Amino acid sequence: MSELLILIDHSDGQPRKISLQLLSAARAVASELGAEISAVWLGAGADGAAATLGAHGASRVHHWDSADAKGFVTVPQVEALEQLVGATSPAGLIFASSNHVKDVAARLAVRVGGGVITDATGLAVDGGVLVATKEVFGGDVITTSRVADGSLPIVGIAPNAFPVEEVGGAAATVVPFSVAISDAARSAPVVEVVQQASVDRPDIAEAAIVVSGGRGLGDASGFELLERLADLLGAGVGASRAATDAGWYPHRYQIGQTGRTISPTLYLGTGVSGAIQHRAGMQTSQYVVAVNKDPEAPIFQIADFGVVGDLHQVVPQLIAAIEARRA
Repeated sequence: MSELLILIDHSDGQPRKISLQLLSAARAVASELGAEISAVWLGAGADGAAATLGAHGASRVHHWDSADAKGFVTVPQVEALEQLVGATSPAGLIFASSNHVKDVAARLAVRVGGGVITDATGLAVDGGVLVATKEVFGGDVITTSRVADGSLPIVGIAPNAFPVEEVGGAAATVVPFSVAISDAARSAPVVEVVQQASVDRPDIAEAAIVVSGGRGLGDASGFELLERLADLLGAGVGASRAATDAGWYPHRYQIGQTGRTISPTLYLGTGVSGAIQHRAGMQTSQYVVAVNKDPEAPIFQIADFGVVGDLHQVVPQLIAAIEARRA
């Protein structure tokens, strides 16, 4: 039986939420491909995660435990995957569609004769080949994409496109593999890792609820109001490009075509006009709620529920209502 490889994104020895979503995506198509689900873990810590990965559908974990996996930029990971693909001849490789892994996937595709599809929100099988559903042109067109005949499908999944579902499987079998890394792969060492200060709030790429603010907040103090709401909802906080360019909120929280792509269950946009650049990063959200005083704001075209009003009056009332329900 062939294998469907799932590249696991992990931190502190535990798979990230997106990686568990990838396993759910794989389970939706593995039987039709006639493939077993195999996780791929680059770096230390696979043994401690084997039970979690097995409970979510992985039968084995291909594990490359080497300092080279994190000690150099990009290329060692590419060479490790290249050699694993050569050894397993998989039916496909699925990865989390983040900027760094897109770089790895593109380089891998060139080496193995594969094709890359990024930011997919659905998977299917057509004629025994993996195909992906994705949105293009800022979400105006939904496509079904497949790689050229004979090419390895390398598919990136958008965050929150699939649920996290346990299937109760036994711990995955950890299968170590060795990699011969070239001298060229060691030409760009990682000399420093700076941990960005964080708050006890979910990252917007993985959050089930995201509260976002735009130019309508008026100034940086408006995000203090949004953070109060987000903490009540257990939500992440995002921002439009206009807000981050103005210096009101850090750029790493920018949502949009030139920022980050999110797919939460609930997106709450306050003071966000809904320009196409921003909509390209959030319109795969399952439910969109918008608060804007301009009834002609483009965000209302995709909103499931809209409030025309001053966010500085609406949001405090929403906060008060949530607090009253929890009292």
